[in-house]
Amino acid sequence: MASRTGGTRRFWRALHLYLGLNLGLLLTLTGITGSVLVFYQELDPILAPELLAKPSANPPLSWEATYQTLRRAEPERPHGWRLENPENPLRAVTARYYKPIETERKSFAPLLVSVDRYTGQVVRRHLWGDSLTTWLYDLHYALLLDRPGKLVMAVIGGLLLIALISGLVLWWPHSGKWRTALTLKKRASSERLIYDLHKLAGVYGWLVFAVLAITGIALEIPEYVKPLVMQAAPMHDPPSPQSRQPSGKRIDVDTAVSAGMARYPNATLVWIETPNDAAGCYRINLRQPGEPGRRFPKTNVWVDQYNGEVLAVNAPENFSGGELFWSWLHPLHSGEAFGLPGRLLIFAAGPLCALLYATGLIRWLQKRRSRHQFKPRGR
Repeated sequence: MASRTGGTRRFWRALHLYLGLNLGLLLTLTGITGSVLVFYQELDPILAPELLAKPSANPPLSWEATYQTLRRAEPERPHGWRLENPENPLRAVTARYYKPIETERKSFAPLLVSVDRYTGQVVRRHLWGDSLTTWLYDLHYALLLDRPGKLVMAVIGGLLLIALISGLVLWWPHSGKWRTALTLKKRASSERLIYDLHKLAGVYGWLVFAVLAITGIALEIPEYVKPLVMQAAPMHDPPSPQSRQPSGKRIDVDTAVSAGMARYPNATLVWIETPNDAAGCYRINLRQPGEPGRRFPKTNVWVDQYNGEVLAVNAPENFSGGELFWSWLHPLHSGEAFGLPGRLLIFAAGPLCALLYATGLIRWLQKRRSRHQFKPRGR
């Protein structure tokens, strides 16, 4: 029994070592970029100060005026725009135009145009991936490889889960020695200190790393994960209504926003999608109190672009179990489900990942050097 237990432990140690040495650097890169992206909305105006307007006594432009600015600035873009309502009242309104001709072959690379909401001037224009923060997002999300990169990252997430399980097996204390397993040894040698740092970084960060791995896999390859979720809990496609009178004059954006907000007067406006074509409709994206997702909430109201009638509503209170589960994935991955403390926790995961890799590598080199020093010499 003892030999079998020893053999099992050798297997887990070899597996943990192999995964750590081969994936550690890539996981560290992913962790550090993820830490930066936790606060990328706050970082963007620092890197691009033009996104912040000077304080003004004038009221901000209407949504319709902002939309018309976009159309004048980009007259060759015939389809709808997605406008973000910034939390900072001085921040420019940034709108996304999905599938511009310049990047239409990519899975996700919209055109982003930012409009000063007080002067009506376009202050920034770039394609996704051309700014530092969006480039970091692509590096974190897909290793700059688009669709193949997302699959690679999903596989890496699965291997991270295996590494976490193997680490937990190796750490699990025997004979109830929990205090030793959960603390640094006092007056320890440098070798023991490195080992303890690696051990404690892993055990105290274990749950966060596991959540990041699971949510990351689901967000990378939803086309594979959603069918699995649906085996346990139903999920339905969101509504896709069309305006009922595909002719006549379009109502202005502000009227559509008012119609959507009337359904949820206590909600906060987050995104506005303008009609994609003559049969399209407005989609008003709102955040209700208590929703886990702050930047990408799940309350949506579709409004007829000609008469302002509400055509469909989709909100968390009507979600199935599978849809509720899915609505938590991004907020958990970004940490925003638990406010600033949650974001700080996810931010800390990046440096913690780097600490794990560094201490694991150093400990491996220490043991390797020790084996060479005491290896018997042949005659």
